[in-house]
Amino acid sequence: MFARLFRWLRRHPRLVDLLWALPIIGISLSVLETFTHPRIFGQRPIAWYVYLALVAAMCVPMIWRRRWPRAVFAFVACGAFVQWLLDLQVAPVDLNLFVMLYLIAAEYAFVWSIAAAAVVELGAVLAVWRWWVDQNAGDKWSTLLPFTIFVGAIWVWGLYVSTRRKYTAELEERAKRLERERDAHMQVAAAGERARIAREMHDVIAHSVSVMVVQADGASYMVDIDPARARRAMETIGTTGRQALTEMRRMLGVLRENDDAGPYAPQPGVEQLTELVGQIRSAGLPVDLTVEGVPAELPTALQLTVYRIVQEALTNTRKHAGPAATAEVNLHYGDDSVEIRIRDDGRGAAAPSDGRGHGLVGMSERAALYGGSVRTGPRTGGGYEVFAHLPVTEPRRAETSAA
Repeated sequence: MFARLFRWLRRHPRLVDLLWALPIIGISLSVLETFTHPRIFGQRPIAWYVYLALVAAMCVPMIWRRRWPRAVFAFVACGAFVQWLLDLQVAPVDLNLFVMLYLIAAEYAFVWSIAAAAVVELGAVLAVWRWWVDQNAGDKWSTLLPFTIFVGAIWVWGLYVSTRRKYTAELEERAKRLERERDAHMQVAAAGERARIAREMHDVIAHSVSVMVVQADGASYMVDIDPARARRAMETIGTTGRQALTEMRRMLGVLRENDDAGPYAPQPGVEQLTELVGQIRSAGLPVDLTVEGVPAELPTALQLTVYRIVQEALTNTRKHAGPAATAEVNLHYGDDSVEIRIRDDGRGAAAPSDGRGHGLVGMSERAALYGGSVRTGPRTGGGYEVFAHLPVTEPRRAETSAA
């Protein structure tokens, strides 16, 4: 109940300010006789309407104290000075001066709080000087000490609230900034993962489907002429399709939250290049594989990159080099790098765009993960060449990004 009431009051600050002003006005009216009767405290009486005007001038502006704090403080301070000029001792309306001091210290810069505190302290000095003038100097200024302590306490309280608000605002801003950075990192990670999956899907589908199309065309041509050869082509189609399904199950399996489908086939690597070349050769493209240098133990992700680059290059060769083309794959192990060169003697023209051009882009992206590069283009004298340079000492992020 109290929590709901507090939230409701926070949504209506003007009403809260009015509720503060009304009691002050009521208390001030209850002591009206004190300031208008000639025999009380021996002070000079004033007309009741002058006192009421002073009360209204120092209370009514408090309704707008949150909207214009400095203006209301100045108005209340001027009213207190008029009170001092009229020789009216401390009245209930003077509490508004301390309320505005707190508000200035809590809402505005340190310089403004110093100025407001100095104004209120000056008022305390003037009050002590006028209304305790008959006492000796030591007692008079010792009377000023409680006023000064009270003014200082109100000022420090306002500064504390201001510091807490700034600290809370800074924490909220930091939390929002961290949330934005987290969202940005998640978007970057998601984009990188989508690109990785797109490369894998393109390599698997483009290679496998290309082999299956070539074998299907050959089988349809040879089914009447050489049924045995057509049967072998159909078997190759089945084997290639099963391999493609196996790799797709592996890739799609990592997207499942609860992977209970059992183990999947391992990632292909350098050792599977011989099998890949044999598969391409059985699809009708003569391919030779040569390995130079001392074979080194490569990270799994780097081996996958080598395999995919060779796979994509040979797939493009089979699709675009022409029916009489031959190809060769050269894998060279250096001291700190691996170089792959795939050449053919076909038409020598760049592969036409396959939809969105994922093939060559995917090779470049894979190599870039390791700080490497891919160079493609027609060969002098005919044919086409793909050359990839992959440093063995890859960046740390490559193992996680390409795996």
